[in-house]
Amino acid sequence: MKRTIPLAWLQLSREKSRLLVAMAGIAFADMLMFMQLGFKTALYDSNTQLHRSLNADLILISPQARNITNLTTLPRRRLYQTLSYDGIASAEPLYADYVDWKNPQTHLKTSILMLGFNPQQSAFRLPEVEQNLSKLKMPDTFLFDSGSRGDYTTTLATLKQGNPVATEIGDRKIKINGLFLSGASFAADGNVITSDLNFLRVLPNRHPAQISAGLIKLEPGIDPQQMAATLRANLPNDVRVLTRDEFAKVEEDYWANNTPIGFIFSLGTAIGFIVGIVIVYQILSNDVADHTAEYATLKAMGYRNLYLLGVVFQEALILAILGYLPGSAIATGLYALTRGATNLPLFMTLERATTVFVLTLVMCTASGAIATRKLRSADPADIF
Repeated sequence: MKRTIPLAWLQLSREKSRLLVAMAGIAFADMLMFMQLGFKTALYDSNTQLHRSLNADLILISPQARNITNLTTLPRRRLYQTLSYDGIASAEPLYADYVDWKNPQTHLKTSILMLGFNPQQSAFRLPEVEQNLSKLKMPDTFLFDSGSRGDYTTTLATLKQGNPVATEIGDRKIKINGLFLSGASFAADGNVITSDLNFLRVLPNRHPAQISAGLIKLEPGIDPQQMAATLRANLPNDVRVLTRDEFAKVEEDYWANNTPIGFIFSLGTAIGFIVGIVIVYQILSNDVADHTAEYATLKAMGYRNLYLLGVVFQEALILAILGYLPGSAIATGLYALTRGATNLPLFMTLERATTVFVLTLVMCTASGAIATRKLRSADPADIF
């Protein structure tokens, strides 16, 4: 009997409506966990895309900097000081500020992140930027992020045809004459890139000596960690020296620890997990209650508690698999829908799919463990 009769599956499939309700409940819990984990990852990935694309080995920022839209400023002379160290190939300033610009398609004002650098050398490891450096040397000329969030269909089509688009940033008329791809984030709906001179033309009150960050490139064979340690030991405490990955980690920590968003997504995942436990427990608990007499009969026939507990755990695992499949499929569709609406980097990854599947197994197993308390009380003496 143990080998030939799939008792767990027969009990679950006997009442189709209860099985479908259980699958729907688990699928909902899985979908909730998928979405919360996906949004949390998109939060970190979208806000660090620019950081990881910087064409630099080390980055200098102010100790007061919080994230890329709140970098504050540091003295430009710190860049010149770094050039006195062996192994430093170049040190260039990066200017960044959050500005209002007029959407060239809707003519409505919206906020956008503006970045400026010396166009003699690209500040970003992005092919589109490197190919358009000569354009950035022209007055009031900008590159536009094709991954920006908003209504830019006509603007993008015009730029892809090689035609410039005129608009305004603040009170200054500018010209967009090229595209690059970075993407929108939780911090900014989009980005524009220009030369340092154009940046300062748009913001005339910004002093050139006050930069947002310093981009340090090292000579081949120089270890970034060792050079960073050397600079930290010798530069004044009004500057912070970071590797590119450490700079991205600063951004992640800001969103995780200094804003409620990261906590909310983690809480949402936990709530989905708890909802799943409650749903599966109710299904398994009712199933055990409905079959108490049958379980007692099996005990009277000589089956031990261990076998009966195994049946309940098998039911839990079957429910986990049956609920996970539609839950992951729905989440994949919602990822695509959200990605199209927000331009956030929201994709189904193997790591996340595995994480949610493991959480589903744990969720259903925990529910099964709680439900088996009733099974232990099934006494043949009460039946016969």
